[in-house]
Amino acid sequence: MMPSVTGALALTALTVGTLHTLAGPDHYVPFVALARGGNWSLRRTLAVTALCGLGHVFSSVLLGFLGIGAGALLSQVHAFESVRGRVATWLLIGFGIAWAAWGLWHALRRRPHEHVHAHGDGVVHVHRHGHAEEHLHPHEGRAVWVLFIVFVLGPCEPLIPLVMVPAAMDDWAGVAAVTAIFGVATLASMLAVVTAGWHGVRALRLGALERYAHAMAGGVLALTGAAVLVFGL
Repeated sequence: MMPSVTGALALTALTVGTLHTLAGPDHYVPFVALARGGNWSLRRTLAVTALCGLGHVFSSVLLGFLGIGAGALLSQVHAFESVRGRVATWLLIGFGIAWAAWGLWHALRRRPHEHVHAHGDGVVHVHRHGHAEEHLHPHEGRAVWVLFIVFVLGPCEPLIPLVMVPAAMDDWAGVAAVTAIFGVATLASMLAVVTAGWHGVRALRLGALERYAHAMAGGVLALTGAAVLVFGL
């Protein structure tokens, strides 16, 4: 492939990868919301973001290669990506609703309540406590893997034509370059926005509503998926 064409595709991959990420709130809002709900460290938040971002990019690369190998038309690959995108969006909405419901149940269990204790000597006292973080971490671990599946199913539609152009010319070095640039642009944008969002929500004080943080995070996830579905983000 001519150097001018390679350069144009590389610049396009960089630009499209960045704009595609920034324009899609589903690329960063879920991580910020779950991090705030679970009080994750920045390191953990970025690790989860990177894991899901890699799955997001390479699943589309794999689909593009399969389409090329099968001799599929670009329109056919795009049609499959569209179906894949709807499935991922509905899964995000369902996951958000389920997480909100679990978060509400968890918050109600954490509500302080009283137990009356009677001793053998006739002394009676009231003990006030709440169920704090019982079984919380296993649920958060499952949430990470559900989010990973959502991102693996979530398509990178702009990447497909960028990959298929050099592939049609048997320029596999160009395919690798375009894929790498698009992937780095996507991941870098995700990590940058998530970092900014993490610092922003850390300053958010919920007071008495703090125990509902998980429920609110689930609601944010569901609303993000709904926004993607309605507005085609």
